[in-house]
Amino acid sequence: MAETLRAIFFDIDDTLYSTSEFAARARRNAIENMRAHGFRMATEDALRELLEIVSEFSSNYEHHFDKLLRRVPNHYWEGINPTLLVAAAVVGYHETKFRELRPYEDAIDVLKALREQTELKLGVISSGLALKQAEKLVRLGVVGLFEPEGIFISDEIGISKPNPKLYLRACAAFGVRPSEAIYVGDRPRMDVDPCNRIGMITVLNKRTSREYQPGETEPDFEIHNFFDLLDILKDRFGIEVEA
Repeated sequence: MAETLRAIFFDIDDTLYSTSEFAARARRNAIENMRAHGFRMATEDALRELLEIVSEFSSNYEHHFDKLLRRVPNHYWEGINPTLLVAAAVVGYHETKFRELRPYEDAIDVLKALREQTELKLGVISSGLALKQAEKLVRLGVVGLFEPEGIFISDEIGISKPNPKLYLRACAAFGVRPSEAIYVGDRPRMDVDPCNRIGMITVLNKRTSREYQPGETEPDFEIHNFFDLLDILKDRFGIEVEA
């Protein structure tokens, strides 16, 4: 007899879209726009410094480019208003976001099929700044594919990954037991270990080649695209979906 499944939750970054590829392009375009406005540091050197800043202060830090100008020798920007250079970087980054932030096509196909063909509740559990993560969902055009009450962002809730309470809060809001819910994410320590601790069904998305520290536990399943998820639904839960 097939097990009961009532909900599927998804991560955002490197799950619904390629965060790693997008961020690399956006950062490069930001540096190039700084150079177009007089910044004299070579692109690759500036990118290495910027990536070091991201590593030290996190991707959610709001002053990466200010910090970049403080860290490099003044001769790279002497005679230029540093605020203009920061503004140029921000414009370059955001113009990339306007042009290129797109969901995986198969993610959209599968989410639409799940929404139209099943009674499963669909939601998002994401770690990060509330407005930043919400903006991604709006830009990706996926908001309507999830339950209106199904967006759970750590900054908004006050609980961050890998605290299992974040996932328990989402399950409780949907009125489902953890064992009746799948979580799809890409980081073993953040998306698999805490969910395994509370009995959720874990699906590790290995679509990108990005390396993460291995987790303490193994996921129930691994996928390389969203169509693999449909195979899991059919084989484990007897839920057939055409996409």
